[in-house]
Amino acid sequence: MPPRTILYTGKGGVGKTSVAAATARRTAAEGHRTVILSTDPAHSLSDSLGVELGPDPVEVAPGLWGQEVIAEAEMRRNWDRVAAWMSGLLQSKGVDQVRAEELSVPPGLDELFSLLQIKRHWDAGEYDVVVVDCAPSGETLRLLGYPEVASWWVRKVFPWNRSLLSKAAPIAKALEIPMPEPELMDEVEHLIENLLAMDEILRDHEHCSIRLVMNPDRMVINEARRTFTHLCLFGYLTDAVIVNRVFPDEVADSYFAGWREQQATQLQTVEEGFAPVPVLTARYFEREVLGEEMHGRLAGDLYGQIDPSGLLHQGMPREVTTADGRTVIRILAPFTEKGEVKLQQAGEELMVQVGEARRTIMLPSGLARRSPTKASFEDETLEITFEDPDAAQA
Repeated sequence: MPPRTILYTGKGGVGKTSVAAATARRTAAEGHRTVILSTDPAHSLSDSLGVELGPDPVEVAPGLWGQEVIAEAEMRRNWDRVAAWMSGLLQSKGVDQVRAEELSVPPGLDELFSLLQIKRHWDAGEYDVVVVDCAPSGETLRLLGYPEVASWWVRKVFPWNRSLLSKAAPIAKALEIPMPEPELMDEVEHLIENLLAMDEILRDHEHCSIRLVMNPDRMVINEARRTFTHLCLFGYLTDAVIVNRVFPDEVADSYFAGWREQQATQLQTVEEGFAPVPVLTARYFEREVLGEEMHGRLAGDLYGQIDPSGLLHQGMPREVTTADGRTVIRILAPFTEKGEVKLQQAGEELMVQVGEARRTIMLPSGLARRSPTKASFEDETLEITFEDPDAAQA
């Protein structure tokens, strides 16, 4: 059985590492073999747990292991041979060595490889629960889109490249252009297959979900709303929203009266705006949340008697229904105005843009020859209708 996988993300500084660590300690205490890993380049998980972590899992407590993924090590493991070939190709065309080495590594690739650790834990089957302390939300959203890009690349570009390489070899040899070895292409293909498998894991709504961590501050909540919209658009399940650092009732000093009033207003905004996703809250503790005791208190605030490894919400962000020759795709897009939605179709690909978020949806084969006949936006749901031309003529 695949491990229950929970990814925590949010704006930098909201306490997501503390929340992730508290969750991992709680699931381990519940008897689940748990590994918590940090993919955030600015690692702070070691400090939170009070144990020096490395690129491989280290036992932190009974039933709990911790890991800080080293992006550079993942790069060497997954991209060294490809980078060497690309660097050699660029240098053969006159690019100096330093620039060639920089250009051989696309931006963000090192962080993407960090996510592949999740797949390794799924394949190994050593843990019941995988808790992921992700990078801040903006970087996480960019990374989550990469597997879909890889999917497009392997369908559209890779077969063409294979064919082109064999035909171009004589020309390349004459022009002294280094060609990749078949083994190198096999390596790239294997990497892309892993990315596609990673995408399937992230969209497995029975075992994988994302939890948004925020503070009851307007700017933080606004970013969380944008993140939630993007996650829904990409088809990822958000099963809980966590509001951290809420001033407790015992903070009665008049100096904090304005803060408490503002937080109460923002909490109501979160409850109403993210419904029906459950909202979990934790107080602003009197000291820093570090170590076993404070993690236990934080987990107690958040989960009470709930097992954190459970799925706390199972709403589907996208569904497809067909009836009477009409197919309707429904995409949940909360916090979106109607005028922000744009559609563009190219064959089997439907590009949906909501504000700055852009998602390419692969249409079922039966819809590829149709064009959208209607698009409406109601109750935070985008509905795209495709009519069967044969049914319409009948």
